Amino acid sequence: MALSAQQIPRWFNSIKLNSFITATQLRNRFQRPGKTLMHGVSAQPQMSSDNCFLQWGFKTYRTSSVWNNSSHFTKSSRQEINSAQSTMLHSVNEQSQETQKIPNFDSELSLEGLDDVPPLSPLQPISEEEAIQIIADPPLPPVSFTLRDYVDHSETLQKLVLLGVDLSKIEKHPDAANLLLRLDFEKDIKQILLFLKDLGIEDNQLGTFLTKNYAIFSEDLENLKTRVAYLQSKNFSKADVTQMVRNAPFLLNFSVERLDNRLGFFQKELELSVKKTRDLVVRLPRLLTGSLEPVKENMKVYRLELGFKHNEIQHMITKIPKMLTVNKRKLTETFDYVHNVMNIPHHVIVRFPQVFNTRLFKIKERHSFLTYLGRAQYDPAKPNYISLDKLVSMPDEIFCEEIAKASVQDFEKFLKTL
Repeated sequence: MALSAQQIPRWFNSIKLNSFITATQLRNRFQRPGKTLMHGVSAQPQMSSDNCFLQWGFKTYRTSSVWNNSSHFTKSSRQEINSAQSTMLHSVNEQSQETQKIPNFDSELSLEGLDDVPPLSPLQPISEEEAIQIIADPPLPPVSFTLRDYVDHSETLQKLVLLGVDLSKIEKHPDAANLLLRLDFEKDIKQILLFLKDLGIEDNQLGTFLTKNYAIFSEDLENLKTRVAYLQSKNFSKADVTQMVRNAPFLLNFSVERLDNRLGFFQKELELSVKKTRDLVVRLPRLLTGSLEPVKENMKVYRLELGFKHNEIQHMITKIPKMLTVNKRKLTETFDYVHNVMNIPHHVIVRFPQVFNTRLFKIKERHSFLTYLGRAQYDPAKPNYISLDKLVSMPDEIFCEEIAKASVQDFEKFLKTL
């Protein structure tokens, strides 16, 4: 049904209100007109929303008026309509001009204003398609029997692997694995590595060192420096300290008091001079870090069971420090064979203590072969004397050629008869 002349102004006001609400919603949704959206494509302000909606309204009205012109409208009605149109168009033009005069504050905002936009809330609902596109990292296992599960997520473990640290050995100790996972490489580990480098540990030695002594990361750096300073105050050179730390990785984990007590024990128990005590621990630094029980036990065995004098013990251990920590059973079995089977007296054994550092079966094989050839003569006062040093230290080829005066093939055939 066609509108009457009195309803047309109301209809236009309704259109204007609707267009104003729609335009306001569009402005709120696109808060920054004139900004570049992507790759130079700019969103510029378009024609006024009121004009668009009014033009659509006029077209609709004119179409309706054509359909109903002959039967429903008079000449006076058309004049009122034309008057209403001109009045509304004039009002719209004035509003459009005022809108163009209003400055666009959003266009004057700098790109830095983008940082002020609050982030989206994690509680904001998303669609199923957006949820499918989210790729989440697998969660870290709360408990694991291997460090392999944590390497991809830990910068500390990754850099330790690059240094050559064997994590498969460290993970056997749960406390050690937990320690490494809590450490920060830059804050906790880097300073220890620089300290070891200054001490003389080479790059290709760091991996082996840290695999054995991962606990050094729990030590205070100042305490480590204090222990090095203590050793140097006892006239250990920097090269000596480096050699000791390399051969006994746990050396610097012990306090100054313990190191001082150990040095005092060996000097007093063995009645050695300061220089000989220093040389002893440089050659075998494990004496400062290992248990003292094997040392005390072997000292009793040398004196009470094997019958060596105190000065003879001093001589042997200064030449072969490992005699202090050798297995008691091996020690007694070797002495029993050399002294009671080969008939070598104490004073000869004292001159060649390396016999205690040789595998017993090797001594038996060579002595048996020399006995078979009739050349087992170990008395230095008699001809064809064979020293214990040559007996245990030479390779098979030289032993057969110079000592046994036989071929290696003859020696191998003899061993098959044993």
